[in-house]
Amino acid sequence: MQDHDRITHVIAVGNQKGGVGKTTNTVHLAAALGQMGKKCLVWDLDMNHGATLHLGVPPEAFDGTFLVLTEERTPEEVIITEHEQDLELPENVHLIPSSRELERLEAVLAAKDRFYDARRILINPLRRLRGQYDYIFLDTAPNATAPTIASYVGADWFVISVIPESFALNGMRECLKDIRRARQPELNPNLALLGIIVSGLDQRITLARQYTAEIHESFKVEGSPSRMFDTTISRAAVIPRVQKLGKSLFQTDPTHKVAKQYLSLASEMDRRVQDLRGEALRASKGVANG
Repeated sequence: MQDHDRITHVIAVGNQKGGVGKTTNTVHLAAALGQMGKKCLVWDLDMNHGATLHLGVPPEAFDGTFLVLTEERTPEEVIITEHEQDLELPENVHLIPSSRELERLEAVLAAKDRFYDARRILINPLRRLRGQYDYIFLDTAPNATAPTIASYVGADWFVISVIPESFALNGMRECLKDIRRARQPELNPNLALLGIIVSGLDQRITLARQYTAEIHESFKVEGSPSRMFDTTISRAAVIPRVQKLGKSLFQTDPTHKVAKQYLSLASEMDRRVQDLRGEALRASKGVANG
């Protein structure tokens, strides 16, 4: 398939609380989809540059998100690919890295144009990238920075990452409020909640099982199944180890139980995207023919 033939799905991954597996899920979903032959881009929008480090990239060594959002570079000029020397990205996964420089972003943008709209800073860069990837994952910060807010306006879909703890569930509810706000007609009325990933799950803990059941019941959409993904990701000591190595499980331990769970989750997500896209196309044709 030629790049310009690809239908690109832009997925923002977030939660209004840190430490919920958001970056781990982003990197491993991209890596799992890459294993399935999908071409993926991870765009690190967090000044703490977790996805950048997780993929083994020194955050200060490359141009990245800051220069794209200040319009000093195009996205294509800063993308790190599998051809970069001394780096080993997962198969079919590319990266736009981040760094602490993002702390200055809003001040720099305001100095350039006092009337700039932070909510729209991702729209043009994402437009340039559409057609080049099957999936673009926006790894967001756990607070309302300009790139995080812009991710709600630029994405097609939103995925919420949670762990079975009360604070993470509160962050999830805040995300849902932000999704509703972003659906204003002048912003991103087509933004949809694709699903909720529960990770860091220890089935031996009763409270964890209760939280998971609560999420499952809370997000049933009338006439359709719950928005929580059926596949959950187990708690495993191997995850912080691969993070420190700057690798994904598919590069270090592809037969591990959690790697298999991510493959299952990626398949489930891909099916859901295709099904929902098909429903939307049929609905639009119905309106056109009506």
